[in-house]
Amino acid sequence: MHTSPSKVMPFQVIQIFLEECDENGYPSRRRSLVDDARFETIVVKQTKQTVLDEARAKANDSSLECSILQAQEQHQQEDKIPQEVQQTVGDQDNDDEEIRMVAVDELPQKPHEHVPSADDEDKDTDAGLTEEEVVLQNAASESPEAEKEVVRAAVVVRLRDGMGSLGRILKAVEAYHGAVVHLESRQSRSDGVQFDVLVKVDMARTQLLQLIRSLRQTQSFGSVSLLSENNVNVKAPWFPKHASELDNCNHLMTKYEPDLDMNHPGFADQVYRARRKEIAEIAFAYRYGDPIPHIDYTETENQTWAAVFGRVKELMVKHACSEYIAVFKKLEDEKIFVKERLPQLQEMSDFLRKNTGFTLRPAAGLLTARDFLASLAFRIFQSTQYVRHINSPYHTPEPDCIHELLGHMPLLADPSFAQFSQEIGLASLGASDEEIEKLSTVYWFTVEFGLCKEKDEVKAYGAGLLSAYGELLHAISDKPEHRPFEPASTAVQPYQDQEYQPIYYVAESFEDAKEKFRRWVSTMSRPFEVRFNPHTERVEVLDSVDKLETLVSQLNTEVLHLTNAIAKLKQPFC
Repeated sequence: MHTSPSKVMPFQVIQIFLEECDENGYPSRRRSLVDDARFETIVVKQTKQTVLDEARAKANDSSLECSILQAQEQHQQEDKIPQEVQQTVGDQDNDDEEIRMVAVDELPQKPHEHVPSADDEDKDTDAGLTEEEVVLQNAASESPEAEKEVVRAAVVVRLRDGMGSLGRILKAVEAYHGAVVHLESRQSRSDGVQFDVLVKVDMARTQLLQLIRSLRQTQSFGSVSLLSENNVNVKAPWFPKHASELDNCNHLMTKYEPDLDMNHPGFADQVYRARRKEIAEIAFAYRYGDPIPHIDYTETENQTWAAVFGRVKELMVKHACSEYIAVFKKLEDEKIFVKERLPQLQEMSDFLRKNTGFTLRPAAGLLTARDFLASLAFRIFQSTQYVRHINSPYHTPEPDCIHELLGHMPLLADPSFAQFSQEIGLASLGASDEEIEKLSTVYWFTVEFGLCKEKDEVKAYGAGLLSAYGELLHAISDKPEHRPFEPASTAVQPYQDQEYQPIYYVAESFEDAKEKFRRWVSTMSRPFEVRFNPHTERVEVLDSVDKLETLVSQLNTEVLHLTNAIAKLKQPFC
């Protein structure tokens, strides 16, 4: 049985979720990536806090204090800071401020945070440490060699007084025997701060901690943050770099299961529950590169498909966006969409690959938000293969293949929508838990329940609407509120999952939605950018000048081809 990414055992996950249900009422009867992300965040935070507490306890161990004192004495004897360096730093820009060289046992302090004192007997001595600094200090405590090991780290310093303060940073790095390997600056978006400066340094662990504490002593800096340390970082979640690594991204949410949810339509149907387990095991056994397993759907399952297919086809002409209708017709022309039988995922995957490069892989059930969104970055959609219960053909409390096939697949074959879906996936890689929740909310109000404008009419493009006719008719009526799609506000909008939603977001067009989404994603806290290389099926982290130069060279070649093509088209016919 698979566990969640937090490594909590399945029984514990179920127990936590049931406790959540007892407090908030029975869970929604509808699929919700947002709810999944929130639930996942709770579990991940609990696990992360346990790891952090252990690291802090270890960092406060007496053996560490002894090693720090030894390092201090050695630093004072062998590596005294030249007086002229401190004088230069203090006198720069005719400013009386001085970056004071401090010992590692002087705890790093966040801006505007209380400095622990001897009177704070009941408080942890590391109260001012950030998570990254705790991990760094913990790594330094492993051995004398670990203290002196040179690591590469990124430090962000916010300059209140402009670039004139940059010299202080460089002098301090030099004083602590560090080497600057990368330096860049940009105008800050924070109030009272002129510039944000990113400095990548190679430096011994203990001296890196000293550097951070030193920089925090001057009022010219709004804040000083350690972003990463190249060995351990509790804030940088693992994410797949190659499509094959999606084999590790199949963690399920233990919700809406017919074996657990007494309100599930199939809860009392032993035959249905056995069928679900059979199909789930097929998905669990799937590995990257395998052909998608063929499912011999029963007569009952094909009847359920026929009922929903007919209703969707009837309503889409009037209420679906033009892109959906165009691809739906293509699928009918190629005999993939026929009323008599359910399409196989492999034939649908082949169709998508020809049109937009998207492919499918089978999923055993409701995936965690992080795993589901990660697959989109590789233009891979994780789809279920089981069918909803015959007693509830027009509604399902969880994703099933009818929802995937009728709701998602047609628009994944549209180039513009496919790109938008992939960009959501790319933005999720390495994102924090809070940002995963926001991305899931955006996904919920767009890909699942989105509306868009066509001329003077509002049309549906969300898969949850196009595969659930009741909410579709509600969404395009005058009963709910229609708001313009703005990712920043959409990402924090509470949603209704017990009944039809009171609010829907309307995009001017897919292109407009993509542009707004890109601008919003640029404000996220992730300290790196990624791109998908379709030739290698690999996500590349753009975190070095060499990688960027290679990418620029590739783009220049593409631009040259495009320029030549335009020039040839403009030539007069002979």
